[in-house]
Amino acid sequence: MNTAMQAARAAEAVINRYYHGEFEVERKADASPVTIADIECERVIKEVLSEAFPDHGFYGEELGRESIDADYVWLIDPIDGTKSFVRGYPFFSTQIALMHKGELVVGVSNAPAFGGGEMATAARGQGAFLNGEPIRVSEVEDIAEASLSMGNIGALGASPAWPKIGELVGDVHRIRGYGDFYHYHLLASGAIDAIIESDLNILDIAALTVIVREAGGDITELGGGPIDLESRTAMATNGRLRAQLTRYLSDWDEARHAPRDD
Repeated sequence: MNTAMQAARAAEAVINRYYHGEFEVERKADASPVTIADIECERVIKEVLSEAFPDHGFYGEELGRESIDADYVWLIDPIDGTKSFVRGYPFFSTQIALMHKGELVVGVSNAPAFGGGEMATAARGQGAFLNGEPIRVSEVEDIAEASLSMGNIGALGASPAWPKIGELVGDVHRIRGYGDFYHYHLLASGAIDAIIESDLNILDIAALTVIVREAGGDITELGGGPIDLESRTAMATNGRLRAQLTRYLSDWDEARHAPRDD
């Protein structure tokens, strides 16, 4: 975790050079944006991690896969929220996670421009932290008292599950759409109680998965399947609300939906 934090800080230095500056924006094949900052951030992250762990593999948003069959594989999204970065508002983060034989074991989520800087960290069995302070999910047990955040709802709105999700919106105490890294930080800190999200990929949530779990919460795909390299959706809760939330998503069909990069 300490090395992942060092890598995130190295990426932060790159981000600070470009944020609110002049740079070209290119489009990937799926029309999502990419900048020189994205690429440079991923390079410096890999440099830090490779120096410490030369036998580890990598799966990066911009530079692709390298030694992906290694026992240890780093999952990297150098700037998750490039659209926000380009538009000049601070809802973007660096996501770094470590997977060991298919299991996510380390997560670092760093949002350098948000509120003066916000870094969430976790390692398996060691708890979760926000800016160095321990964090824990809430103790809310009733859906009627829950605060729910929804993100990337395009596929949700087009799915047969949408009418029941509409019921859910009416049944919870409060509904918001914080999105990106932020609602996972809030959930892990006990400030909100549940998240449902579609149109994502594993690099968006790998680190956040470790953080939520180590804070005492749970996270799966919307359909209840485990988070893995092919995950495209997420349902995260404080653990106490899992069964209640699942009832509203019984019509969700995981196989119908594909990711949309950010």
